[in-house]
Amino acid sequence: MEFISIQEAIKQGKGKVALRGWVYRERGSNALKFVVLRDSSNIIQCVFEKEKFSDEEWKSIDKISIESSLKIWGELKKDERAPTGYELHVDKFKIQQLAEKFPITKDQSAEFLFDVRHLAIRSRKLTAVMKIRSTVFGAIQEFFRSRSYYEMAPPIFTPNACEGGSTLFEVKYYKEKVYLTQSWQLYAEAAIFALEKIFCISPCFRSEKSKTTRHLSEFWMAEVETAWMEFPELQKQAEDLIAHIVKKVLEFNKEDLKILERDISKLEKIKTPFPRMTYAEVLKLLKEKEKVSIDWGKDLRTIEEDLIMKRFDRPLIVTNYPKDIMAFYKPKDPKDPKTALCMDILAPEGYGEIIGGSQRDIDLEELKKSLKKEGEKVSNYEWYLDARRYGSIPHSGFGLGVERVVSWICGLDNIKDAIPFPRTMLRFKP
Repeated sequence: MEFISIQEAIKQGKGKVALRGWVYRERGSNALKFVVLRDSSNIIQCVFEKEKFSDEEWKSIDKISIESSLKIWGELKKDERAPTGYELHVDKFKIQQLAEKFPITKDQSAEFLFDVRHLAIRSRKLTAVMKIRSTVFGAIQEFFRSRSYYEMAPPIFTPNACEGGSTLFEVKYYKEKVYLTQSWQLYAEAAIFALEKIFCISPCFRSEKSKTTRHLSEFWMAEVETAWMEFPELQKQAEDLIAHIVKKVLEFNKEDLKILERDISKLEKIKTPFPRMTYAEVLKLLKEKEKVSIDWGKDLRTIEEDLIMKRFDRPLIVTNYPKDIMAFYKPKDPKDPKTALCMDILAPEGYGEIIGGSQRDIDLEELKKSLKKEGEKVSNYEWYLDARRYGSIPHSGFGLGVERVVSWICGLDNIKDAIPFPRTMLRFKP
């Protein structure tokens, strides 16, 4: 008999089936043994009745432990008392491997679970998160491919900074010194002159001295760069992408969201257009409604973002941050030169920034001036500046933090649960 998944068996509803998986729970008596079997698709209760097996077989059944791997043949029966509404009454079994005593039990610390992440990743919660994460990756690719974008992988080793030198990871590169990439953006700006519309989903690295629940040292970013695109169109593209991702998760992962006890009604409200506010309007709202005064020119901190987002049940697009605190490639807004043509998109429910983007500066002299102001050597960026010397055009792009989006959609307390094996300031193993 061909093996099928547990979910396929549940859909079948009755008859003889062959399953294989791992022991999620087990309990028993002298006459019955109950094993909850799990695979990647679901769980099902399996019933071993002593009268069906020899004394030698029953001794083996009695030794079955948590996380042992099994092959099981039997008959499906509907039973509302079972965890997923069905039981498998076992006729035949094979113990693939009898597991040692599993080190994970109830009520263990979060840090211990990170120490044994290679085992903890088997949990139903993390399995559900990783399935949703996979849907998010697929939705991003589907979105851009449907709009005739090309996928272009960036280099991981880079000779210079993109998001400021203070968060660079330095790496020995033969006899030279290079850095792990902070973003593909500078390379994307070069490549649009060939491909015009490009995107990628790739790892990025930021050496941020942060121990918060929102930061990772290694994370994945979905980035897009588009020739001829200007700022209003960029905002529309970003909100459309977020709405598409949420739609796909609701389409494919409702059962996973239930496992995570996520309030699906909050995700069902994520429709475009998203509300928009300028940085100046945000400061005004904070002062008038929250009695919080922020000096113009200071970046918004997590606490201020959370105060603002208490008022929104959809993502908020915040535009026109002060030019002086923005990265060198963000241009002045011609209508308000002290601000930049840039945006952050903040997620509701206190999940903070999930997208950052801008139109790109195409003024060669302004770029040089901004680089010098940031303490960078202009000579290190000559290859990048060449794009402004040969056929320069308006163009725009943004980066979406995959783990931040996954955290928000799943309703996670800690971003470290949005990635299979998290890397932070204090954690680089397992």
